[in-house]
Amino acid sequence: MTPIQIKICGVTNAKDARACTELGASMVGFNFYPRSPRYIEPKAVRQIVDALAPGICAVGIFVDARAREIRKAAELAAVRCVQLHGDTSPKTCSELTREFRVIRVFSTDARFQPENAAWFPDCDVLVDAYHPDLRGGTGQTCDWLAARATLPFTRFLILSGGLNVQNVARAITAVMPHAVDVCSGVESATGVKDHRALEDFISAVQMAQRSMSVSSS
Repeated sequence: MTPIQIKICGVTNAKDARACTELGASMVGFNFYPRSPRYIEPKAVRQIVDALAPGICAVGIFVDARAREIRKAAELAAVRCVQLHGDTSPKTCSELTREFRVIRVFSTDARFQPENAAWFPDCDVLVDAYHPDLRGGTGQTCDWLAARATLPFTRFLILSGGLNVQNVARAITAVMPHAVDVCSGVESATGVKDHRALEDFISAVQMAQRSMSVSSS
């Protein structure tokens, strides 16, 4: 069984980024959406990214951003993966995949249809909870059944939305994602990661994977 990847989102400083990677996360997300309470300037991210261990995937997070804006911020921050919230079209996503690893985000609102993920064949897909104002980091749990139904329509599914140490094992069992994404579930304050909570969350993911491997053997 391929290991479930772990993405820690909403990182705002080098100390937290280092803790995420040292404890076992393979992806670290930085929010470039100015209205986010976890916003960080791309220039500041560049210093953090330059200090990350080889192989760690630094992710720039955007909301309703144009391709030119995405390219500019990604270049400043030295990120090679972009996570796109909002109404970014399949055409724009396809263009960006020539330069970046692209994560296209879907929210499980009333309009969500799992098969729409198939419009983005060259992208990874992240399924998150719906919030009328916020884009990620809401602490709200997404619809796990809807997330599971998305699996046949994407090559790589990331589960997000209200995950924490108490529910992540159940979420993995219910959805069978390729990766899990956590933000507020490992924070002591908005934008500040609790390193003990990080360790406990990552351990819970690893334990859930071991349990699944035993069950399938």
